[in-house]
Amino acid sequence: MRYDYSDIINLPHHISKTHPQMSMQDRAAQFSPFAALTGYDDAIDETARLTGRRIELSEEAKEILDRKLQYLRDSISDQPEISVTYFVPDEKKDGGEYVTVKGNLKRIDEYERVIIMTDGKKILMEEIMDIESELFTGDFYEGYDF
Repeated sequence: MRYDYSDIINLPHHISKTHPQMSMQDRAAQFSPFAALTGYDDAIDETARLTGRRIELSEEAKEILDRKLQYLRDSISDQPEISVTYFVPDEKKDGGEYVTVKGNLKRIDEYERVIIMTDGKKILMEEIMDIESELFTGDFYEGYDF
């Protein structure tokens, strides 16, 4: 049996009177790729994102940091310019990254254990790895071996 469609080949194309014609964009969307696992690509990207580990300071480094903070407390009225390197924990997974900010010191809050910069930035003291300033001259480090 052979079907050559000769009985319908020359008939006009049917257009519905009750349903509006679909746009070309909507028709094309029917054939677009299907993402069965919504969010899977985002999860893969998050897993691949690298985070660093927090460095544990030695006792000597902690002493130097405490000495720097005390020195800054005594010089707070001058709002000295400092550069602070501190750890920012990652919100989504273990680890984080070290960030260095420069600015002028406004206040040291002993109760909340934060240092506050003139731009309003708050840095937790327990996350600080190092503080640099022109205030810390060569004799500041006397008695410490590096």
